[in-house]
Amino acid sequence: MFPSSQTLSAFKGAQKPFIAASPTEKPFIASSVVEINSPRYFYTCAAGGVLACGLTHYALTPVDMLKCRMQVNKSMYKGIFDGLKKVSSAEGIKGLYLGGAPTLVGYSLQGMGKYGFYEYFKYLYANLAGEETAAKYKTTLYLAASASAEVIADVMLCPMEALKVKMQTSSTPFATSFLGGIRKIGGAEGLNGFYKGIVPLWLRQIPYTMVKFATFEKTVEAIYKNLLSKPKEQYSKGEQLGVTFAAGYFAGIFCAIVSHPADTLVSKLNNVAKAEGETTGALAIRILKDLGFTGVWAGLGPRIFMIGTLTSFQWGIFDSFKVQAGLPTTGGGSAKKQ
Repeated sequence: MFPSSQTLSAFKGAQKPFIAASPTEKPFIASSVVEINSPRYFYTCAAGGVLACGLTHYALTPVDMLKCRMQVNKSMYKGIFDGLKKVSSAEGIKGLYLGGAPTLVGYSLQGMGKYGFYEYFKYLYANLAGEETAAKYKTTLYLAASASAEVIADVMLCPMEALKVKMQTSSTPFATSFLGGIRKIGGAEGLNGFYKGIVPLWLRQIPYTMVKFATFEKTVEAIYKNLLSKPKEQYSKGEQLGVTFAAGYFAGIFCAIVSHPADTLVSKLNNVAKAEGETTGALAIRILKDLGFTGVWAGLGPRIFMIGTLTSFQWGIFDSFKVQAGLPTTGGGSAKKQ
């Protein structure tokens, strides 16, 4: 997936801004020290992304299911707690985790691409720009790297997202199993059935991920620079992970707001049938006209709760995995000037 050592060697002569020194602690997960910005480093980040995104999205499947249903039919539940009560009473735990399998598979794949390629593109663009330019335009670097990574990650996610939404929002059970759902979509619509939501998914996820990574990096930097009195390296790993969780939740709130209209459109696209001869673009325009301005914001409350919690735990799991691999936590900055 990622470039080989020979490919990366082309950048060895360049200065490497934002690259921490190789860790000296004996790693718990890795068999030996992982060199920063080596192919092993990018694979390690990709593995951390699988855990960070797959586990957190699966854990929040009940909230996501309610959010999707409220986007398709905003009068279905009075709110998140009303929805949880009604679904659990009628369908039990199985009903709350409807769509859990495609959620786990899809977001594990997405996390692999998102976190692994983010670190790679951040390294690549910093070296292409040069030390001075990269240092001057750090936020632009974060935005460009995260956007590039998300384009790839969403191609990996889109088929499972389509299946998840159909399972969660169909008025009658869509399929009796994960593989049954895949066969049903493929048989009825072919490859287009899995990827007809790719453009709205990009419109949702690319801004979301740009905000997620850039806001997180800048928040971590601001915490160490303006709120704490010592350099990052002088705090314990536990204290650094505390900063990670706080910055992750703050970033998640902004992510939810920025990406919500596109998220509503994705849910509706995978639930509303096309008219004969209607293109996906025409269907999207028709849905947006029907929803109106207030309609695209349906389900925002549950999504802020879900994405804030999700993002916080994703960064926490990702950085915890890096620490166990002998790597530093993500982000940082200078200590506050006395």
